[in-house]
Amino acid sequence: MSDLVIGVVPLGLMQWAVAAVWLYEGLWSKLLGGAERQVEVVRAVPLLGPLIGLYFLKVLGVVEVAIGLWVLSGQYPGWCAVTQTALLVTLNANGLMWSRHLIHDPGGMVVKNAAFLVLAWMTGAVAVGRP
Repeated sequence: MSDLVIGVVPLGLMQWAVAAVWLYEGLWSKLLGGAERQVEVVRAVPLLGPLIGLYFLKVLGVVEVAIGLWVLSGQYPGWCAVTQTALLVTLNANGLMWSRHLIHDPGGMVVKNAAFLVLAWMTGAVAVGRP
């Protein structure tokens, strides 16, 4: 790792990669119910519980789809990266605090989300710096 290379990956590809994760998680996993395990994880949070948990998950799905579309829009990329970070950190912290026993690989979840946020921040930084 001797040289830093920036600008090799087109901004559009980076945006699609980040947006795809948000769209998949929001649309498939939450709105269409493709990841039933997420319902269990949310229901285990004491403030939400079984009654509110499913509704919370649907609202979260809408928020995640909106973030995916925001990424694709390229509008306010810095604020978009901040929003993504705040949401993922909040979700991961609550998941680990209340539902750790239901998460298949808690350490892997954190590592993967940290790597994803690096891509989200790089996408935002490239978008801010574009002419």
